[in-house]
Amino acid sequence: MCLGKSIPLGCPLLNLATPLAWPFLLPKDTQNMRVFAHLNRAAALLLVGACLHTHAAELRVVTHESFDLPKPLLEQFEKRQGVTLRIVKAGDAGEMVNKLILSKGQPIGDVVYGIDNSLLGRARSAGILAPLPADLKDLKPSDALAQAAPEAVKAADWLPVDWGHVTLNADKAWFESQKMPLPKSLDDLAQPQYARLLVVENPATSSPGMAFLAASVAAKGDGVWGWWAQLRQGGVKVAKSWSDAYYKEFTRNGGTRPLVVSYATSPAAEVFYSEKKIESSPTLNVSVPGGVFVQVEGIALIKGGKQAEAAAQFMRFMRSAEVQSALQTTMWMWPAQAGVALDPVMQHAGPAPQVQALGAATLHDSAKAWRQRFADVVLR
Repeated sequence: MCLGKSIPLGCPLLNLATPLAWPFLLPKDTQNMRVFAHLNRAAALLLVGACLHTHAAELRVVTHESFDLPKPLLEQFEKRQGVTLRIVKAGDAGEMVNKLILSKGQPIGDVVYGIDNSLLGRARSAGILAPLPADLKDLKPSDALAQAAPEAVKAADWLPVDWGHVTLNADKAWFESQKMPLPKSLDDLAQPQYARLLVVENPATSSPGMAFLAASVAAKGDGVWGWWAQLRQGGVKVAKSWSDAYYKEFTRNGGTRPLVVSYATSPAAEVFYSEKKIESSPTLNVSVPGGVFVQVEGIALIKGGKQAEAAAQFMRFMRSAEVQSALQTTMWMWPAQAGVALDPVMQHAGPAPQVQALGAATLHDSAKAWRQRFADVVLR
């Protein structure tokens, strides 16, 4: 406690009514004593101001493990809003939602980024999201997003930030060296010669995993579980997260699987991060019918969280032109905000698949049953 106000520990206790107790510096005459007292009061005020600035209010932002924005952008937000950001990375998106549900009684954050449309129903049914601030309704989504996912842009408790397509990626060099054609359908993929080359993510802990599962169900209906059983028998591998699948199991990164469930923008990322300048990507999209899912990631207030005003400003910040431009080459998604140009490297992603997002009701009503059936058929 400093000066009768609540100030974090680390602020020295100061009494502005008397000079600081430095006996060896005290002046010997009354006039000098007054001057010295004024100087001490000024110094004390400066010190308290520094203390208050150092201990700005903390805004807790819960994210998935792939959250990545330039530090200067985040620092600009902190300075402009007078808050300190604490980024709480809570694993892959599925894990993140699990943690938010388990901590519902004592929220681990104030605002959450990274819940996508495949997990949104789960978050809603658990009651962990608060309504969107009314002043965010003026943010206009891009035409491409509005056409691909019309329900997403009308949500009342979740603001789209970025979007893209979950699809298969292939290691070009591997397939060329084996003189093996790429699969052209889901049925091809279930054949042993392809199933043993594929790594997917667990839909219980990974949003791309849930997205790919949902796309397959939408394409094959009740017959999908026989298809997944074929994949299991053929040797498909299931990874815990997208990071594990792409960076540990994919042949491009030293693994043994030349087919991976990833994103349509991943080939562009390969070009961007290449140590040597390359003209084309070493990977390509394999967008087989029924194997593509429109994924929309959003941001929302956490029910029971603190710092509601700062959290609302952070939501607006995530739709700013600066962030929408930056996230294209940090998180590798398309911008959700209207009027934001695509980064030139995105040409290596190729044309966007012409796919419509699945309805929220379908995902909400069936996702839990799908995850359980997947566990029974594929993970048993």
